[in-house]
Amino acid sequence: MDGKLLARLGAIIFVAVAITATAIEMTREEDVPAAPAARQLQPSAPDPLHAAQRRCQQLGQKATENSECLAVWAESRDRFLGIRSPDAPAVPHQKEGQ
Repeated sequence: MDGKLLARLGAIIFVAVAITATAIEMTREEDVPAAPAARQLQPSAPDPLHAAQRRCQQLGQKATENSECLAVWAESRDRFLGIRSPDAPAVPHQKEGQ
């Protein structure tokens, strides 16, 4: 048998096996497990830190000079980094009249 003929025969067999394997894989029906329902954690009480963050967001650039906003951002950063738990007092108490 000639070397060229043997190489062509090997290539044809390889392609035939690849096509057959692809066809079998495409027709296979997989049982996709149902995705678990995503649980959304609802806080038991409204988070005062969230309200304070919104207030600081509405202040815009002036918030960088506001000491309460700086404290809110520090608290938010501490929570994110795991330094303080969400159950700890979050926001400095606002003074009456503000």
